Amino acid sequence: RWRLCIAPMMRRTDRHFRYLARLISPHACLYTEMITTGAILHGDRDRLLCFDASEHPLAVQLGGGEPAELAACARIAAAYGYDEINLNCGCPSDRVKSGKFGACLMAVPDLVADCLKALLDALPTTLTVSAKLRLGVDDLYSYTYFRDFVGTLIDAGCRVFQVHARKAWLSGLSPRENREVPPLNYDWVYHLKRDFPNAVVVLNGGLHQAQTIGRFFEHVDGVMVGRHAYTDPYALSHYERALFDASVPPLSRSEIVHRFLPYVEREISHGTRLKHLSRHLVNLFRDCRGARRWRQHLTRYGVAENAGPEVIHKALAFVEPSETSSRPPAITA
Repeated sequence: RWRLCIAPMMRRTDRHFRYLARLISPHACLYTEMITTGAILHGDRDRLLCFDASEHPLAVQLGGGEPAELAACARIAAAYGYDEINLNCGCPSDRVKSGKFGACLMAVPDLVADCLKALLDALPTTLTVSAKLRLGVDDLYSYTYFRDFVGTLIDAGCRVFQVHARKAWLSGLSPRENREVPPLNYDWVYHLKRDFPNAVVVLNGGLHQAQTIGRFFEHVDGVMVGRHAYTDPYALSHYERALFDASVPPLSRSEIVHRFLPYVEREISHGTRLKHLSRHLVNLFRDCRGARRWRQHLTRYGVAENAGPEVIHKALAFVEPSETSSRPPAITA
């Protein structure tokens, strides 16, 4: 189930992008954006938590650091039908620093253990509880600390860990820099799996190519693809073929658009603006002939108040019938 995961990304992995991603990758485990406990307890739950049945397997990622609030939100999310509840212990944004959750939790293993216990106690045993981690935070950065941190969570009952193989610097680096500047250290993640062979360990960070992705499975149980899945969504078809059944031909980009259009029409009939849907299509034809005109048309006309599916139909004329990439997909990791 965790062989291929698409990482939770703020302002990226909303339900519209997840529907598109499922068309491209039938097997990937999908994750929501991080949703704070306060938003679920006091906000519009249907807007935050509703999803299309095609998105399964689907996890909701919670942002929070108070066990009782997390438990309450987990029960609400379970009622919506999610397959997994994921606790965010890795986001380094200013918002989570001020709220004492996200990567801040990497400094307080006992609190994280209490949070996970509360989630596990609140949910049926058939529903997975997982934690998304960094290797450390600020000066709390050694393999011993990281191993013991995870050991504490395992003692609390958690068995599934998605590990971004960088530490977080909460002082001096922006969220974007925290995704790029701290060096990757895959060896610690490999070592973690050796130390806890019964845990599910999913590797995240810097995984931009598909053809040699299989080599990571000598060391871990799964891979999690982040920004690359959004900036080049069709790359998911290469991951799909590399990790699952390569004999099944992928849909073409145009076929994906045609299958996405009924969803667009349905959402617009329910009051969704086209711009909230079309923004996820902008990069679909990346590196293909006509991609620039496709992007320009969607970004210019998709934002109009009364824009409808005809905008996508017209943009598609710029890339059909040729959608051949101007360069082959990368083949090294």
